[in-house]
Amino acid sequence: MAAKRSDRGLNGATIYDVARAARVSAMTVSRVINGSTHVTDSTREKVVAAIDSLRYQVNVAARAARVGTLRVGLLYSNPSAAFLSAFLVGAMDQCSQNGAQLILENCGDLRSQRKAIDKLIANGADGILVPPPLCDSKSTLKQLDEIGMPTVAVATARPAPTVSAVRIDDYDGALTMTRHLLSIGHRDIAFIMGDPKHTPAQLRYKAFVDAMAEAGLTVPSTRIAQGMFTYRSGLAAARELLSQKKRPTAVFASNDDMAAAVIAVAYGMHLRVPEDLAVCGFDDTPVATTVWPELTTIHQPIADMARAAVDLVIEQIRRRRAGEPKFVFHKLLPYTLVTRESTGELAS
Repeated sequence: MAAKRSDRGLNGATIYDVARAARVSAMTVSRVINGSTHVTDSTREKVVAAIDSLRYQVNVAARAARVGTLRVGLLYSNPSAAFLSAFLVGAMDQCSQNGAQLILENCGDLRSQRKAIDKLIANGADGILVPPPLCDSKSTLKQLDEIGMPTVAVATARPAPTVSAVRIDDYDGALTMTRHLLSIGHRDIAFIMGDPKHTPAQLRYKAFVDAMAEAGLTVPSTRIAQGMFTYRSGLAAARELLSQKKRPTAVFASNDDMAAAVIAVAYGMHLRVPEDLAVCGFDDTPVATTVWPELTTIHQPIADMARAAVDLVIEQIRRRRAGEPKFVFHKLLPYTLVTRESTGELAS
């Protein structure tokens, strides 16, 4: 069905409106926009006519003229500010080395995600990077796959079989951290969970429980608090855990922002870190070395993950332009346990 006349504004049309008007799939429209040779002349003419009639904001002629230029889109939605900062450093550096441009678009709910993707396409994105939490959004990844957009998910713990991804082993990292706390004498360890919709949060929690079970310990529900990977949620979780009559001797937070919040709450309660309470986090973002005492944490090489993701999406773009079949690759980068002053041997 052709798009309604009321939908044909200068800024209102989307790639889906064009697809409906031309009676083709969104993927076919994307192929035409990207100059793919795998489209018949008659289909290309229909799509171009629909773009013109809807005044869709993609200049096909200009896009063809810059066929040698790469534009990498970054679709993000309220990640940790520290994570995003490190990710941008790596992505911008790698784009620069490849002669590519990095374009960013923020989004929130499902409706704004669709608009953000359309805007990235309108601004010339040839491929898109999807960091957390959108890396675990089935609707987002499905939409990108439907239009044939080269996509790389970053920091998802369970990468989809149809989408390339760059990640670390979150389960093994959390297992290593929990074993570290156990090795220095802690047995009463509390855990602050991250966003339950984010796969790394799920695996970090599972690894914690498994490591405790491995040591013959059960974890009571009073030692688990829900966080959302934000500093504010860490404050609430820390107050919940540390206000108990019998406090844990250590707190493992699912990321550094929440671990920093635990330290703040502990000092507000006149508890010493690490003498009265050991605290550790995950990610090794800049906050880990700006709080005092500095955080013991798992180093996730965020900037390197961004660089690897840029290389991967550029390779996908080049293969697509050459008419080669799509390939999916899951790249696993190493993590590191970084011990600092926020943990110490448990006093006897």
